[in-house]
Amino acid sequence: MKIINIFIIVGFSLFYTSAFSQIVIGDEVGTAANKTSVLLEFANSGNKGIVLPYVRTLPALPSEGTLLLDAVNPAQSRVKYYNGSSWIDLSRQNGDVTFALSTQPTIFEIPGARVIIGSDTSPANGVLVLESATKAMVLPMVSDVNNIPSPSAGMMVYVNKAGSKRLAVYNGSRWSFWAP
Repeated sequence: MKIINIFIIVGFSLFYTSAFSQIVIGDEVGTAANKTSVLLEFANSGNKGIVLPYVRTLPALPSEGTLLLDAVNPAQSRVKYYNGSSWIDLSRQNGDVTFALSTQPTIFEIPGARVIIGSDTSPANGVLVLESATKAMVLPMVSDVNNIPSPSAGMMVYVNKAGSKRLAVYNGSRWSFWAP
């Protein structure tokens, strides 16, 4: 009977952890004050960002919400977002990832390989899929993009600076900013 109770407790603990937890990358605390609406967040422990995948061919059937670094023409790279019907340029200017692409090995993908956070399944097509109707991702926060010593092309951060809170994306040459 004790063994059955132990299995029940362990099983319930695993369910509870997967159903009600969030993922924090970089430390145990994260940056969000209210943890109930966060699915994925990053530590507030340095001037780091999340780097979007470089693509040399745009996806034929992207899922709405897809973010990537368009490197179809490496000398004119741009961070883009798919809104469900067309690609939206978040960079608003050309970047150059020619050197970065020359130092990276060619990758062969495994079709259908992906990580889903927030659900067991998802109709979305992507490498990292955040699946939730009520939770979101909190981007890595920095006080100033100038404090990031060597930003990588495709880097995305949230600038949390008094008077200029905004999304920042780096296209390999320049930062572009989006404010509400």
